[in-house]
Amino acid sequence: MDRSNHYEVAFESYLQQHRLCYVAVDETRRPLFEETTLKSLDFIVYGRDGVRLVLDIKGRRFPAGPAQRPRRVWECWSFRDDIDGLDRWAELAGPSYRGLLVFAYHLGDNVELPADTPDLYAYRHRRYLFRAVTVEDYREHMRVRSRRWNTVSLPRDCFRAVVRPFRDFAQPAELQGVPF
Repeated sequence: MDRSNHYEVAFESYLQQHRLCYVAVDETRRPLFEETTLKSLDFIVYGRDGVRLVLDIKGRRFPAGPAQRPRRVWECWSFRDDIDGLDRWAELAGPSYRGLLVFAYHLGDNVELPADTPDLYAYRHRRYLFRAVTVEDYREHMRVRSRRWNTVSLPRDCFRAVVRPFRDFAQPAELQGVPF
């Protein structure tokens, strides 16, 4: 976790408010595993009733783009190394752990959402929306965004089909959709 990253700090506050047990991972030290450097993850979360998660937080703005030409697009791109690293962390943690990409959207002032929107969260005069997708689903549907930057993304329809509020992953299936 990078304490200078407002997306990650806001997400940590969200975890604390919802009384979820977690470990914030120190990103300043890259672990070496089997002679290769493994990309750090951001959090290990112990959810309700045995749910175990390894998370990589992806901070994005909504709307995206420059202020003079905003694009109302829910950006969901990532570096391929992030996907590979998160996949590996979930595997190393054990069969009960799931890897999640958590998209932390910093919402612009003109974005209006219903107050009861799941995982809409206010922190330090900013509003965030936390949405997540499993690394397995992401890998299955990802497409190359930029070969030069080694980035990948999900097509809009695929993203809509697999993304859910973070809280749905932090509790067992029978409680998904139920507020904490």
